[in-house]
Amino acid sequence: MGGCFSKPKPVEVKIEVVLPEKERAKEEMSPNGKASPIIYKANGTSRHFQLEEYPVAINPYRNLKDVVEASVCYVKDLDNGQMREVDLGCGKALLVKENGEFYAMGHKCPHYGAPLVKGVLSKGRIRCPWHGACFNIGTGDIEDYPGLDSLPKFQVKIEKEKVYIRASKQALQTQRRTKVMAKCISLSNYNISSTNVLIIGAGPAGLVCAETLRQEGFSDRIVMCTMDRNLPYDRPKLSKSMDSHPDQIALRPKEFFRTYDIEVLTEMQVVAVDVKNKTAVFKDGFKMEYNKLLLATGSMPKTLSCKGKEVENVFNIRTVEDANRVVKLATSKNAVVVGASFLGMEVAAYLTEKAHSVSVVELEEVPFKKFFGEKVGRAIMKMFENNRVKFYMQTEVSELREQEGKLKEVVLKSGKVLRADVCVIGIGATPATGFLKQSGINVDSKGFIVVNKMMQTNIPGVFAAGDAVAFPLVLRNNKKVNIPHWQMAHMHGRIAALNMLAHGTEISTVPYLWTAMFGKSIRYAGHGEGFDDVIIQGDLDELKFVAFYTKNEEVLAVASMNYDPLVSKVADVMGAGRAIRKRDVETGDMSWLTGKGS
Repeated sequence: MGGCFSKPKPVEVKIEVVLPEKERAKEEMSPNGKASPIIYKANGTSRHFQLEEYPVAINPYRNLKDVVEASVCYVKDLDNGQMREVDLGCGKALLVKENGEFYAMGHKCPHYGAPLVKGVLSKGRIRCPWHGACFNIGTGDIEDYPGLDSLPKFQVKIEKEKVYIRASKQALQTQRRTKVMAKCISLSNYNISSTNVLIIGAGPAGLVCAETLRQEGFSDRIVMCTMDRNLPYDRPKLSKSMDSHPDQIALRPKEFFRTYDIEVLTEMQVVAVDVKNKTAVFKDGFKMEYNKLLLATGSMPKTLSCKGKEVENVFNIRTVEDANRVVKLATSKNAVVVGASFLGMEVAAYLTEKAHSVSVVELEEVPFKKFFGEKVGRAIMKMFENNRVKFYMQTEVSELREQEGKLKEVVLKSGKVLRADVCVIGIGATPATGFLKQSGINVDSKGFIVVNKMMQTNIPGVFAAGDAVAFPLVLRNNKKVNIPHWQMAHMHGRIAALNMLAHGTEISTVPYLWTAMFGKSIRYAGHGEGFDDVIIQGDLDELKFVAFYTKNEEVLAVASMNYDPLVSKVADVMGAGRAIRKRDVETGDMSWLTGKGS
């Protein structure tokens, strides 16, 4: 299939392939060294451009002043399967040896800058030790998430048993590379109320979908709409770095969307979808026709139903403005967090250095009990208590009291009254899919949009991705699950885009998440829902441990703190389709990680 969906009437479309960075020699090269064509359709005609046909020069070192070449080691210095961080004088690169071949690329993960030399090398790709993103060593391309950019790829040559790397100085400094993208430069020809691809939601699923379409040569109109006032941003930072400015956590700058003709309609809410007429209806009455639709609306936070719930200074953290306001109100004041969820606990941890007091109210007896298990939950709880956080467990809020319209006290069902100048609610979320009730799109009893492995709904041309979907998880024998992880939303968006272009690609990624509190991170891979036992190795009191979540005799998931890159190693094992047995982890022998176990 071509990379563009044709309109009923012919449209003259001019195409430009944009090379955003200088290092481009092998951008379109597959691991076997053969050119991968860019495919697009203009005026209904498909074209396959091989590298030599590109309407641009593909010389990665056009500016010789930007080039550095250095001898970094001897051939004998690296064994197969080894990685080394090497210094080229004006920046570092990662040197990899696999199957007798040397590869060189950026040494930092473009997501948060993790040192990839501490990651996991397996079967032609490197997995980040912090958050699980994967990069192809032959191309530098990102193959699993989180993050948007790929690694810059550098030239390697062998001369007199020495290994030399030739690299762009700019790429050594930026340590990231945006993939080649097509763009449409005749948007003036389009009807404002009609688009080829409409993406409802501007989180990672929506953004990755739009970027993937452009990377695949799609050259028609793409419109994203969001209820937010800001362009797509790094939402996990709302609870981890609460005083961030929108520009600091933007996933892409404004110029990016202009350059690649990805239109973003902010503060626009879709209230209905007419699948028969392929039309989305907005709250203000505006209607937009589409050819392909992605539903990536995410979730809406649950709210309290108690007396006083409308009192001022009570927040669900949904926007940058919410997070900023909470920090301002909590500084040197009393903060109460309702719900020991990921969001609630991250907010509590962040506020300890700002607020006079921080209290957490939770219905369960231990934080994260259902997700991490009781033992890990208690270890986390102790870490919080050591940082002045007070817990009120196995109780709920009965009333929010105000003084002059603003929050003054939080009253618990246990009878306890907490002084509170600001309150954050983190008691979970529900899928933002209410507007689909009369659409004919299949939604399950919990409100999640049901999709297949290609992120397709029951309606042709309608796809869904992110926190609002239930999809088949390969790890759990294709059981339909909802996994509201940042990494998973990225992959959903990519799979949806590829299948809008009829690639027939199925999702098979391993779920991977992380949380950060008090400068410490917990990493997690797999899907542990329904676990019946937890095997702990290491020392919970010292917060240096790994926990394996098992059901019957199978390991479903793993979590760790201060045990990098173990979770990334386990994710690779799971991704390869190898079952991990309970007895493998009970002994403490980790040889199974390399396939050498029993």
